[in-house]
Amino acid sequence: MDTVGLGFYWNELEVGYKFQTVGRTITDSDITNFINTTGMTEVLFMDMEFLKEGSAIKGGRPAPGALVYSFAEGLLIQATMQGTGLAFLEMELKVLKPVIAGDTIHVECEVTEIRPTSKGNRGLVRTFNKIVNQRGETVITYNPLRMMKGKD
Repeated sequence: MDTVGLGFYWNELEVGYKFQTVGRTITDSDITNFINTTGMTEVLFMDMEFLKEGSAIKGGRPAPGALVYSFAEGLLIQATMQGTGLAFLEMELKVLKPVIAGDTIHVECEVTEIRPTSKGNRGLVRTFNKIVNQRGETVITYNPLRMMKGKD
């Protein structure tokens, strides 16, 4: 897989193209800030005694799936859509495994669909994204459809 630069245009991409982002470690502070900002003050994310007593999640403080997804989107935008991304239109998302404070994630992305829009030099690009931890385990998958600028 290639490591990518900035600003892909829809009409420069090909179905089957794959790339990988850089990694990002999820910290305890990230989790605290995210749950306080969003109001996701669920006991699972805030009460370490609850985790010790009865949670199926082992190994540390879990990160909300929404946080992990948000960080993955940030990694992708930094790598591929600076100045060319126009809209996020839809997706399906599956959470497969927990992410624990201290885990490092990256995104493996494959272009699965490309088509022009009927308006202007724009195109729709669908990708299949795998968020992968430092152990090589896929923790989340999703398949966004985005509108992107074309290269003149």
